[in-house]
Amino acid sequence: MSHSPLPETERTRHRRLREQGSRDRAQLDAILAAGFVCHLGVVVDGCPMVVPTVYGADGTNLYFHGSVASRSLVASPDALVCVTVTHVDGLVLSRSVFEHGVNYRSAMVYGVPRLVTDPAEKLAGLRLLTEQSAPGQWDYARRPDRKELAATALLALPLDEASVKIRVGPPDDGDGPDAGLDVWAGVLPMSAVFGEPEADPALREGIALPAHIAARRG
Repeated sequence: MSHSPLPETERTRHRRLREQGSRDRAQLDAILAAGFVCHLGVVVDGCPMVVPTVYGADGTNLYFHGSVASRSLVASPDALVCVTVTHVDGLVLSRSVFEHGVNYRSAMVYGVPRLVTDPAEKLAGLRLLTEQSAPGQWDYARRPDRKELAATALLALPLDEASVKIRVGPPDDGDGPDAGLDVWAGVLPMSAVFGEPEADPALREGIALPAHIAARRG
């Protein structure tokens, strides 16, 4: 996994809120590792679509389910896509509505995805997807068979062209004219947690909750 600076391209150049931009490859890797749902922007039959899908990243490629994108690839094998991942860390509540904002971490990845056809790479990519969302599940549940692999569209997008933006901290109006207003200002933190596991009603009696799932509660 490389921690060299992200190269700047015309698409990834930070034009607005440049102070929130970063070229740190380690921050890109951290943002991708912290999630498992991305939004895929792709043009299908001449129409733009943004599709939520699960993903897994290995530091070199972003692997994601791509039934919609694979249709586009067949028609335009060199078509560019954009994948975004965003984490909201809190609401920034300022003294004026104009200064309100969000503390966040986000990444945008541009490139031409590659349809994964090699069975070994497809299996490894699907493992990445599974383990990114539910660590330990790949070795616990039944793995996909040959028929299921053939029916699954998996795409690989290189992490060569990416943009990172991060905002942290309190509101920006604490030293401005609005600081004298009798208005509360600050950050309302936000975090996502897993709740209590809910067993499938059809689950056979006597099957215990596995430790790798129980450990993620809360």
